Order: sequence, then C-alpha cells, then structure tokens
Amino acid sequence: MLSEPDLPDQQESPPDPEMAKRFRGYLPVVIDFETGGFDHAAHAILEIGMVHVALREGQLVPSRSWRRAVHPYPGSGIDPASLKVTGIDPNDPERGAIDEKTALQEMFQDIRREMKAAGCGRAILVAHNAAFDQGFLSTAILRNQLKRSPFHPFSFIDTASLAVVALGHNVLSEACKRAGISFDSAQAHNALYDAQRTAELFCNLANRWPAGATQS
Repeated sequence: MLSEPDLPDQQESPPDPEMAKRFRGYLPVVIDFETGGFDHAAHAILEIGMVHVALREGQLVPSRSWRRAVHPYPGSGIDPASLKVTGIDPNDPERGAIDEKTALQEMFQDIRREMKAAGCGRAILVAHNAAFDQGFLSTAILRNQLKRSPFHPFSFIDTASLAVVALGHNVLSEACKRAGISFDSAQAHNALYDAQRTAELFCNLANRWPAGATQS
C-alpha cells in the first residue's frame, strides 16, 4: 500500500473564523490509527489517517485528508490477529512507511497550520472509539519525547458515543448506514478510509445540533 501524503480530495475554501467560535477555540481533527494490537503501551502504530473539517455556509464538512504508513517502533509488539483484520504487512516496502516520530511531527505541523488558519488555540481529537486512538497518541508522544503536541492532553470527541445517542448504534459501519453515509466494509480498517467515514459521521451529527442550540 503506497503512502498518500496530503490528499486534496475536497476543494479547499478560505478559513471560516466561525470555527473557533463553534468549538470554543478548539479545532476538531479526525484521526484513525491502525495498529498491531489493542495495547497502546506495547503494540505498534502501523498507519495514521487524518481528516480536517471546515465550516462552509454554517455547515461542518470534511476537508483535507492526510495519511502516513508507519514503521513499527523498535521493540514494539504486533499481534498477528490484528494484521489479519487490517491486511497490513509491516514489512512491505511498497507501503512507503516512515518512522513514528517523523510521522507525528509531520502530522502536528499540518494541524498547526490548520489551527492558525482557523484561529484556534488547540486541536481536539475526534475518533470512533476515541479512547483507543487517544491512548495510542498519548503513549507515542511520550515515547518520542515530543514536547509540543497540538492536541488537548485528555479531552476528545468520540463519534461512537455521539452515534449511540443520536442513531441508536455505536458500530461505525452501522452508524454510517443509519446516517445515510455509504460504507464499504471491504475498505474498512484502512486508516484513511475509516478517518474519512468518521469525519462524515462527525459532521453529520454535529450539524444536527448547531452551536448554542437549545431545546424548548
């Protein structure tokens, strides 16, 4: 699987200063990690997918996408069962993988550009079952001694929780189906694909409750 840096899969538009107001100065950034297992303290990050979101005419929409394949860090564990799910071969040179620290540094640099454009002071991770991704992110930051993360250290937005409240289901494929979002199970467990579907789901749900909206 080839690396796909900086994918401009949607047309970009000028930054909307309303983004900072919509999320209290936080920039939502949709992330998906594909990993070598469930233990963030022991298993490797193998792939990172990221999707930015933007406000256009008052509606939250997916914007730019970014992806990196990642080399397992030295001494990391990989559960063969996880590779069967993701279909990732960590030793495949066609993946175009880079080391974990470089991948995180590139991702953070990209996020900071978006933060500056949107007038946001910090990013907040958005993910499906976000505690999983937050755990891998936080552990990787410590492991690589990265002192300036753009993300809030413990807050996140979990689309699984939002979906079970709004749609009655927390599985990504079924939540997308109920929200009218196409989902191809054959492409699932690809970091970029899952991040794109999660971004669509997040925007769909967030647009149902405009900022400041109250129920009578």
